[in-house]
This record gives sequence, C-alpha cells and structure tokens, in this order.
Amino acid sequence: MLVRLDIRDILIIDHLTLEFGAGLNVLTGETGAGKSILLDALGFVLGWRGRADLVRLGASQGEVTAVFSLTPDHPAVSVLEEAGLPCEDGELILRRVNTREGRKSAYVNDRSCSGAVLRALSDCLVELHGQQDDRGLLDPRVHRSLLDAYGSYPDLLSTTRGAWEEVRQATAALDEAKHLHATAAADAAFLRHAVEELDQLSPEVGEEEDLDRRRRLMQSAEKIRDDVARASSALGTDGAEGRMTDALRWLEDVAESAEGALDGALAALSRALIELGEASEQTDVFLRGLAFEPLELEQAEERLFALRALARKHSVAPDDLSEYSATLRARLEAVDGGAARLETLAAQQKTAQARYDSAAAALSHARKVAATGLDEAMARELVPLKMERALFQTTFSEEAGGPSGADKVTFEVATNPGAPAGPLNKIASGGELSRFLLALKVCLTAEDTGLTLIFDEIDRGVGGATADAVGRRLKALAEGGQVLVVTHSPQVAALAVRHWRVEKSVTDSQTLSRVVPLAPTDRVDEIARMISGDRVTDAARQAAEALLSAA
Repeated sequence: MLVRLDIRDILIIDHLTLEFGAGLNVLTGETGAGKSILLDALGFVLGWRGRADLVRLGASQGEVTAVFSLTPDHPAVSVLEEAGLPCEDGELILRRVNTREGRKSAYVNDRSCSGAVLRALSDCLVELHGQQDDRGLLDPRVHRSLLDAYGSYPDLLSTTRGAWEEVRQATAALDEAKHLHATAAADAAFLRHAVEELDQLSPEVGEEEDLDRRRRLMQSAEKIRDDVARASSALGTDGAEGRMTDALRWLEDVAESAEGALDGALAALSRALIELGEASEQTDVFLRGLAFEPLELEQAEERLFALRALARKHSVAPDDLSEYSATLRARLEAVDGGAARLETLAAQQKTAQARYDSAAAALSHARKVAATGLDEAMARELVPLKMERALFQTTFSEEAGGPSGADKVTFEVATNPGAPAGPLNKIASGGELSRFLLALKVCLTAEDTGLTLIFDEIDRGVGGATADAVGRRLKALAEGGQVLVVTHSPQVAALAVRHWRVEKSVTDSQTLSRVVPLAPTDRVDEIARMISGDRVTDAARQAAEALLSAA
C-alpha cells in the first residue's frame, strides 16, 4: 500500500507531500490543474517510461520519494531479497532523482539500485489503468495470462511448462543427432577407407622415433663398423683385457714377497679389469647390432616413410595416428549405429510431444471453462454500468505451441445487439471503454493482490447513475486494499475515503500546483463545483450533500 508520496521540484510542483491510506482515495480538480503531474511523478519514482523534462524550471534537480507499507508475504519482499536489498519493519522507501542534465539515480531503502530492480518492484506495487491503458487490460498479448490468473489452475500451467521443456530438449537432441548423422554419412566412404588404411599400418606411439633412430644407425653402420670391430679386438682377450689379466697374475705371484707394497696396485688393476670387461661387452653388443641385412634397412625406411606420409595426409603428428584412428573409428560407428539412435531419439521426441499435447489440451479445456465463467461474470458486471445490451466474450484461436500452451486468447466486445464483436480497444468508445475496463478489472482482481490500483479518469464520458455505478465498483475494488482515482465525476468523488483537490496558482514569475486535503465541509464545496462548474449554487451544494450522504 502506498503510504506517502513526496515530490520536490517536479514540473510545476515545488514541494508536495501526500499521505495516503487504505480504501478509495480520489484526486479532483479543474482540467490543467496538475492531476496528471502526480501520476507522472509516481511513474518516475517507479521507473516507468515518461516525459524527460521533469525538473522544475529554475531547479538543479527534481526528486520523488514514495513510501510503501508491505506485509511479510508481499511479492515485493521476494524481489528485495533476490536483489540483496534491506526491508525493515515492512517499510519500503523508493527515491529517484533527476538532474537538470538528465542523469537519473534510484534508491531503495537508501541503497542504490538498478532500473531493472526498480521496475520489478513497481510491477508488484502499483497497477495503472486508464482509457488508453495499453500496458494492461487493452493489450491482447496479456489476455491469456489474465485469463489464467482468473481461472487459477497453476498445476496445469506447471505441467504444460514441464512438458514443453521435455519437447524442447528431445527435439534439440534429435536435431543434433540428425545433423551429426548427415555429416558423418556424407564422409562415410572417406571414414571407411581411412580406418582400413590405419588398421593396415597399425601405428604405435613412439614407433616413428624408433624407426628413424634405427634407420640412421643402419645408414652409418658401414662407416663405423671397422673402427668398432678394431676397438672390440683391442679390448678383448687378445688385447688389453689379456695383457691386464697377465699383469694381474704376475703381480699376484710376487705380492706376498712385496709385503703389502703391491696391494694398491692389485686393487686398482682389479677395478680396471671390471670396467674394461663392461666396456668390451657393450662394444660387442653394439657391434652385433651393426650386423643387418640390406633388406632390413629397406623395410625400416618403407615403414617410416609410410607413417610420415599418413601423418601428413591427416594433418596429425605420427605419434597421434593411433588416437586419430580411434576417433575415425568412433565416427564410423556413429554412422553405422546412427540410424538406430535416430529411431530411439525420434521415439523419445514423439512421446514427449504426446505428453505436451495432452497437457496443452487439458490446459486449453480449463481455459475455456474459465472463459465461460469470466464472460458470465462480465455480463453481470455490465448491467449496473448501464451496458446490459453489450456483449463481452473471450475468444480462442490456435497458435504455435509454447511453454504456456497453444491458445491465443483475445477479449472481444460488441456494444450493440447484432453488431459483430471485435477487439476491446477497437470497438468501444471512450465512455464504454471505461466501463468495460472497470468491469473487467472487478472480475479479474483477486481479493488481496497487494497492488495499489490507480485509475486515471477511467470514468470519463459517463455520468448520473452510470457514474454512481462506476464509483461503487471502484469502492468495492478498494475494500481490503487501496485504490487511487483521478476523476471528474462527483458521484465517484463522493464515495472516497480520502479526497484531495489539485489546484494551480499563477503569478507573474511562476506557475505552481498544490494538493489540498479536503475536510468534510470542503468536500461539499468541491463536489458542488464538480456538479455546477465555476459558479457553485445552493442547489449544487444540496446535491453534493446528498451524494455524500448516500455514500
């Protein structure tokens, strides 16, 4: 509920504070007095789109503050929690500043906030209705959601959304599989040839490096074989090893007579023989490795060149050929098994679609039942509004399926018997449109939405008993909640719990607008003015008193 609105330096308002309460609140005043400015200011602090030149002439900036009282379960509380903004003692303070240069800044409970958060809050705080209300009841794009709110079948909506998500996922999986299968099938011949070629070669990791080393070794074998053979001979038993063995034997024969003097030499010679033996053995091993057939070199070269050629062909490193072979094999298996997978995914998509069609059909049936109830409720509401011969009907047409079903819902009206029905905002005239909108709002509004409802001259073009019926519908809407009405109708004004008059004063230097709360006697004068015009007569005062007494 809107508790207070504070406006500073906005258009022709220098400073104004309004205290609001529950029930029906009305603003009256002569045309041009500034009633719409109050709505502009409220729309500004709520983040609605509006006029850009809001700052009062001569001021550096304009500022609007709106204070709301929230219950613990009010939808705005959830918005605040998600945004990490405080909400203490159920009070919400919105403040927005507009500088002369056009810079805007918004604050929620003295914390800076984004425009998105401000708009999310405004959606669950205030709802504006007027004769040209294209944000709400007149917008065909929201008629389906309005009917769903009236029908109240959240389980069906949830089931349909879930079924649609299953269809979406199943369709996406099937489409992706079809694309992959088509791409792979186009390459099937290449894949089969490439896999066969790789299988025949059967490359191994590290094989290319090993073949290259062996090839280089075999190519240089003839050049080094003689030297390695001579070295092996010099190290062997007929060479250094034999001589050192003889020397060791001779020294051992005389070691006892040397009384320990040859012990160091004997130990060193023994170690040298061990190292010499290892050198001789490794040299012999290497020498044996140099022994190969010319065919062996040819075979090594052929396989090495084959590995490198295949690696170049597929643009991979030779050591990656084995892994690449596994990748191609998997793609080939996808082609061979793709048809079966497509059948499985198509069956899953068909099952999901059937579930969705069933859920959407159940939702559509519930909507049509709710539409019948809404049409009957509208027929009852239009009677006291002097439109008993008018027709309101909820029409259905099919549209592409989606998360909210496959129904296109449109509110249509016919104002004269026998006349064709058409869109609400195309068929009804100003006064008729006002009454249609009011009746529709009465039917669609739950007992406690937590919204402050604002009606901007929705009673324009009606008078007498019809205006009284409009006022009583507005008062009924305000019960247990809050309704703000900008009106020119004395019948509506008389039914208000709180009444303000908007006045405009003009001096040589400036024009200012102010809002005056009206006491009971002042209300008589204001309602009398609304009845008779500038010249208030006794008869007008008596009529005003009668309206207030009847209210």
